[in-house]
Amino acid sequence: MRIFAALLPLLFCLVCTVPAVAQESQPPEAVVEKMAFKLGRGVTNVFTSVAELPKQTYITVRDRGAVGYVIGPLKGLGMTLYRGVVGSVEAIFFMVPQPGYYDPMVEPEYVWQGWEDKHSEQKTSKTE
Repeated sequence: MRIFAALLPLLFCLVCTVPAVAQESQPPEAVVEKMAFKLGRGVTNVFTSVAELPKQTYITVRDRGAVGYVIGPLKGLGMTLYRGVVGSVEAIFFMVPQPGYYDPMVEPEYVWQGWEDKHSEQKTSKTE
């Protein structure tokens, strides 16, 4: 009975990992390209992370009014640290295909994305 209890988790792990091994592999050029993009994205996010301070201030003032002048810089400071740490992790571990096969670890992918007003986008899409 002890052998069965010891082999059951091993069998379960084996059954769960077989589909991951059976996935179709990509050509080496595509893998290297994704690694290069991950490295570039990481380095870019480290150097441009300081732009989160004015970005978050602007977005918070736009969305919440005058209280954004207090909350925005605090959000900006937090996002500056977050984007800088995530960028350095991506730059250091650019060869590791995580998360989700070299997908970005932070949304939006770069600091210059995400400035647009979501309310005006919804209005324009409803009128079209």
